[in-house]
Amino acid sequence: MKVEVSAEMHSVCPVFVGACITANIKNTEYSAELWREIDALSEEYRATLTTESLKQMESIQATRRIYKLCGKDPSRYRPSGEALVRRVLQGKQLYQIDTLVDLINLASMKYGYSIGAFDADHFSGNTLTLGIGREGEPYEGIGRGMINIAGLPVYRDEIGGVGTPTSDNERTKVSVGTTNLLVLVNGYDGNEQGVRDTAEYIIELLDKYCEATDGSYTLYK
Repeated sequence: MKVEVSAEMHSVCPVFVGACITANIKNTEYSAELWREIDALSEEYRATLTTESLKQMESIQATRRIYKLCGKDPSRYRPSGEALVRRVLQGKQLYQIDTLVDLINLASMKYGYSIGAFDADHFSGNTLTLGIGREGEPYEGIGRGMINIAGLPVYRDEIGGVGTPTSDNERTKVSVGTTNLLVLVNGYDGNEQGVRDTAEYIIELLDKYCEATDGSYTLYK
């Protein structure tokens, strides 16, 4: 799968760098060991962060800035990296979905980047393009129904939108039955090393918890 950044996205975020991770995996419904890692990071954040100070994380701050430049209020449509940490800081548990989604949430919390996980067998075509959502563009967010993605960064395949930093799409979402995985890390801060570190961490988690094979990543700008 080729991933490219559109001219319109380059115009608002010329420093963008992303990572595309692919792997064959075996997903499961739950991993107690993974949740011990999630709970440990949650406790660390509760001891060191507040809902205001987390906005100063470079990765989160940059994503909020891009939302504003694209025309979206980041306090109303929160990027997933920020939303996950905020939930923890409010004393709430993260939602337990399945091992794959849970480990992606852990990586997003740890590094602050918005990360999309997709069942690659459900894409149409062989190219994903990062652009900006248009008024009236149809988009079914996971568990949210039809949502307004005008002004949101969005990846599209040849049918339409598949992922935004706020919510991925029902059509290409992962499930317990997913075996052909594609993950996108969104570095709106332009920090190539931070994006690489995140991608390598995700591959480690996939190896550890999802019996991953052929795991690799490439950068795109």
